[in-house]
Amino acid sequence: MKSAVETLNPTRVKLTVEVPFDELKPSLDAAYKTIGSQINVPGFRAGKVPARIIDQRVGRGAVLQEAVNDALPRFYGQAVEENKIRPLGQPEVDVTEVPAEEGQDLKFTIEVDVRPELVLPDYDGMPIEVDVVDAEAMAADVEVRMTALRQRFGTLTGVERIAATGDFVSIDLVASIGEEEIDSAKGISYEIGTGNMIDGLDDALVGMAAQESKVFNAPLSGGEHEGKDAEINVTVQSVKERVLPELDDDFAQLASEFDTLEELRADIEAQAERGKKMEQGVQARDKVLEHLLANTEIPVPDALVEAEVTQHLEGESRLEDDEHRAEVAENTRTAMRSQFLLDAIAEKEQVSVGQPELIEYLVMSAQQYGMEPNDFAKAVDEGGQIPAMVAEVARRKALAAVLEKAAIVDTAGTRIDLNDLDVGADALGYDEGADDHEGHDHEGHDHEGHDHEGHDHEVVESEVVESGIVVESEVVEVNDQDKA
Repeated sequence: MKSAVETLNPTRVKLTVEVPFDELKPSLDAAYKTIGSQINVPGFRAGKVPARIIDQRVGRGAVLQEAVNDALPRFYGQAVEENKIRPLGQPEVDVTEVPAEEGQDLKFTIEVDVRPELVLPDYDGMPIEVDVVDAEAMAADVEVRMTALRQRFGTLTGVERIAATGDFVSIDLVASIGEEEIDSAKGISYEIGTGNMIDGLDDALVGMAAQESKVFNAPLSGGEHEGKDAEINVTVQSVKERVLPELDDDFAQLASEFDTLEELRADIEAQAERGKKMEQGVQARDKVLEHLLANTEIPVPDALVEAEVTQHLEGESRLEDDEHRAEVAENTRTAMRSQFLLDAIAEKEQVSVGQPELIEYLVMSAQQYGMEPNDFAKAVDEGGQIPAMVAEVARRKALAAVLEKAAIVDTAGTRIDLNDLDVGADALGYDEGADDHEGHDHEGHDHEGHDHEGHDHEVVESEVVESGIVVESEVVEVNDQDKA
């Protein structure tokens, strides 16, 4: 077999392939055998029909077509290997000549998108500047954390006054459109000001007293009437305020494993410092990737982008939304550029992925999908996605390798050493397709996770009503002494 490659553009090539008849003959023999087993010819057993009879019955062309269809994937694979190309997506095949008899060649061309060859910038010592961690911001963060901890152990006490922001109320809701009642919910616990329920509810509740009702209009956020304006009738059953515990040693013992308030505050200060440093690390990671993308020419195949965009929009039933299509296309193009870039760095840095690293990534991904790790791993394996998972781990390690070589300073000129974060640069690795770092637990200690004898802490989620008048409302309740 002979093959040659022609570069059509940086992400597309054309392969021209010529296959001698002798190399096609095994597929031709197999085609005669397959077709011979599928036709009935008097005087011949199934599978024993001579080739000349098959040619008479179904035509030589049909046999050749069967042989070519069988052989093309194999010859295509050989041509890819010979020319050292890395295909992306499905190839477009054009058979230009089929051998009518022995001595003639099978000829075909293939156009296919390929990975671009990248010229990477020098990233050794790459200058990266991140925000400085100042004492004032640190102190404010400590107070926010301390207040949040006090709120968790606060006491809900009934009050005989109108409701205010920060109060906890028990409410009944009824949603109506015209004369029709769409949905209702009773006894919902809600903290005023959280904004976790229907639009306008917080404003309506402020100033209301127990046993008082009020009507307001708001769009529904779920169900078959989603987006429609509805009349919302809210009735307040009770109003409670949260009384915070005093900051003393008793509180430290209640809320943590520490005996004194001084020890608790020192630990929270350490958490805050670690959190700020982790933010610096994440900022450095994002800036490193941005710098590399800005300084590397990375073409992407338009057809591949369009296929990804169409698949995405079909899933959302928004194929006709041109504005959204443009947004998705831009995000898809950026994600592909990032992948091509990090794949190239992984090759340059000779990144390898060990089984423990893959398992760790699978476990982390399973948690994000709310699945058991074993079930997630099985689903990934059955879906043939293990290679994609390995590639993602390699990309994270590639970005971590660049981070380790970057010269990172804060805006005050202080050198930032990622090793001071008590995590490897791997922990700051590539976050595929997302710049939203919320939801990651970067803390060293979680005071809310301690089980304190005599205090049964329970998170109670309110019912999600079909119409969408209640969305993601959470209230922390404590069973003894009605503590929040």
